[in-house]
Amino acid sequence: MTPLQSLRAEWTKFRTVRGWMVGTVAAALMIVLFALLTGASSDQKGAPPVPVGPGGEPVTDSFYFVHRPLAGNGSVSVSVSALDSRVPEGPGVVPWAKAGLIIKQSTRQGSPYAAVMVTGGHGVRMQDGFVHDTAGPRGPVRRLRLDRAGDTVTGYASADGSTWTKVGTARVRGLGATAQIGLFVASPPVVDGGGTAGSVSTAVFEDLRGHGTGDWTGEQVGAESPSFAGYPDNTSGSYTGTDARLTVTGAGDIAPAVGDSLPTGGHLRDILTGTFAALIAVIVVGALFVTAEYRHRMIRLTLAASPGRGRMLVAKAVVLWVVTFAAGLAGTAVAAPLGERLARDHGVYMFPVSSSTELRVALGTAALLATASVLALAVGAILRNSAAAVTAVIAAIVLPYALIAVPFMPAGVSKGVATVTPGAAFAVQQTLVPYDQVASNYTPYYGYYPLAPWAGLAVLAGYAVVSLVLAAVLLNRRDA
Repeated sequence: MTPLQSLRAEWTKFRTVRGWMVGTVAAALMIVLFALLTGASSDQKGAPPVPVGPGGEPVTDSFYFVHRPLAGNGSVSVSVSALDSRVPEGPGVVPWAKAGLIIKQSTRQGSPYAAVMVTGGHGVRMQDGFVHDTAGPRGPVRRLRLDRAGDTVTGYASADGSTWTKVGTARVRGLGATAQIGLFVASPPVVDGGGTAGSVSTAVFEDLRGHGTGDWTGEQVGAESPSFAGYPDNTSGSYTGTDARLTVTGAGDIAPAVGDSLPTGGHLRDILTGTFAALIAVIVVGALFVTAEYRHRMIRLTLAASPGRGRMLVAKAVVLWVVTFAAGLAGTAVAAPLGERLARDHGVYMFPVSSSTELRVALGTAALLATASVLALAVGAILRNSAAAVTAVIAAIVLPYALIAVPFMPAGVSKGVATVTPGAAFAVQQTLVPYDQVASNYTPYYGYYPLAPWAGLAVLAGYAVVSLVLAAVLLNRRDA
């Protein structure tokens, strides 16, 4: 029997068993059903709007701002003599606490800005557009300066106030003829176990000099934002003093929004939770595709018709992979847009993804299901028992999925499980981006996997290939 004849025979066998076809179609329908349930059960109506940055991404834009108008070009400089932070338990280190100078189009959240700052643990930084971060000079820095020339903003740092080192330059489009310039303090939540804890920071500024008109105005930007964690109890934003010495207290952050900083947000992986149920269906079908022949004593006829036992097993794997992939792709292609639309209609902000990322998630989810079914096929050929094979593969794939879905699982354990087990394949559904300048829980529970999407899928594929090779070896050595 030629390879093509083997494929045709296995396809005929698969499509004529009603239960296997029903199980494959059910897997696709489960993805759609869970997407509809997830979208319809979400309810964030009435929640404050999520601020969006210049690039269209959701952002955290909450900080205490002491500002006044700057018409046209100009500059401002100041000395930062102290930056102290406090978490609910008392004084603490907040590595990304920020204090410095900022120029911003307006106090509207998400409006363009550029800032130069000192931080609690990462030295001097120049940041703009929420996603851009440039490290400044190392060593002691006493004074900061921010210059505007049209749309170009340049940040400087100095140890003595006379010799200046450029930290960075940003092209800030949309600042307008008159922008708001001044001092700011931000204090983002700190990672605390599996969650975060709010913080507040106080900075002392001295010798404030610069252009601008009018009195200084102090206010908390973004006080009602869903991405603002708020102030710890018994604290609030404020500023006191004069231009010679100002004490400013603030909380919040100026940064991209991430998974655990936006409680009203959702992402594509949330919509595709039906993958979990679909996996069980395709695992059962994959195992039965071979074990049913042993149970009904049909394996002898199959091997007699196809003396090449390894060829027969590969033909089964190819047919199973292609059929499951097609079903998974169809289910995902329908589920993703419907679920996202329902979620948005219920007030959920969906993290934006590019069309190429959506395509990768759809193809990757289908490949995940198909590869898992082939792993079940191989294990079924090894164990020759449906229940044992299904249990083993579910334990290998679904159990890790369940473990990483526990919010308080230690980060090291969660990342380890998502690296070395077949559950690493769920990385193919990742759409969120981690940022070095944002301290957060970058764990699989929040949608961040330690492996790249296709690398995670490759781990599952490796298990499937090794199992298939072992099954072929045993099939050739054992009696039918």
